[in-house]
Amino acid sequence: MREYELKYGCNPNQKPSRIYMKDGELPIKVVNGRAGYINLLDAFNGWQLVRELKKATSLPAATSFKHVSPAGAAVGLALSDVEKKIYWVDDLDIEFTPIANAYIRARGADRMSSFGDFIALSDVCDKSTALVIKREVSDGIIAPGYTKEALEILKAKKNGNYCVIQIDPDYEPAPIETKEVFGITFEQGRNELVIDENFFANIVTENKELTEQAKVDLAIAMITLKYTQSNSVCYVKGGQAIGIGAGQQSRIHCTRLAGSKADNWWLRQSPQVLGLEFVDGIKRADRDNAIDLYMGEDYMDVLADGAWEHIFKVKPAVFTAEEKRAWLDKNTDVALGSDAFFPFGDNIERAKRSGVKYVAQPGGSVRDDHVIATCNKYDMVMSFTGIRLFHH
Repeated sequence: MREYELKYGCNPNQKPSRIYMKDGELPIKVVNGRAGYINLLDAFNGWQLVRELKKATSLPAATSFKHVSPAGAAVGLALSDVEKKIYWVDDLDIEFTPIANAYIRARGADRMSSFGDFIALSDVCDKSTALVIKREVSDGIIAPGYTKEALEILKAKKNGNYCVIQIDPDYEPAPIETKEVFGITFEQGRNELVIDENFFANIVTENKELTEQAKVDLAIAMITLKYTQSNSVCYVKGGQAIGIGAGQQSRIHCTRLAGSKADNWWLRQSPQVLGLEFVDGIKRADRDNAIDLYMGEDYMDVLADGAWEHIFKVKPAVFTAEEKRAWLDKNTDVALGSDAFFPFGDNIERAKRSGVKYVAQPGGSVRDDHVIATCNKYDMVMSFTGIRLFHH
């Protein structure tokens, strides 16, 4: 197949729409459903991300994409009992395989943003992963293959219309890529930068103790940023992205946005949130929305009389700012990556409040000395990679 016709482009009024190869055949097969324009942008960016994560870590990887940026990305490490609970999989009677764990963690870190995602897996989708996907709101999936059982489960989603794409794992694109904007063709060399543990060798802070886990987490951060709309910042802990700030015009806004998502991920593990008693039959998305409101400034939207009774069996106590700060202070050893240099130390100040210990960024700002001094103040480890990772 050299060409695949799409229903429409980014919007319904943009017709005709297709993908095609100038030379050779498309490296994909649409196994089920029908892929859309944005679906395929998410699929191809997501596939590149998980393929590189697998190469960098030797672990199965997954990502949850929305609007051409990852909402989450992770490798297939084992889940703790707390993680199973906050990701809503503690009731599943499945084998928690590495690839299933990778997707659970990628989806679970920011469930609000992952709602209606497009999934990319580095490895063959197995039955366990398909059973996890079965009950999530998702638009489609791309993977190098599917077991027979997994494929039957996925084909039944969305009344048989769930988009399932199989990609040739050996496909390598041409070294030069092009795209058109306003009838004008842009051309550039593909970003083939390899990110591995050696990528972080230039440590510029007084503290130079970069642990092996920190190297893995920083690699996950930077590979995730490589396929995230710029400007972008990514917080990572324990093999998964826990906060991604994408497409912001200001670096500090990236850091704040991603930091607030990382904070929410950690707050979900607090006794106050784990102890919430939801009414029977509440939908998963409604639980996520309620938790997000409960942890935020608009908590009265779910705690007001006449509102909480439809969500909780028992009215929860207010999760006070002091209690939240005390819990957030327990989060440590978080890694932070940035796709371009930090121009001011305010980014480091904000990152510190979300438990950041390790930082990777290109460096090159006229205020590098101030950024380094701010890291030194908090005994952080910071690497200058020397490479910008803008993605548009």
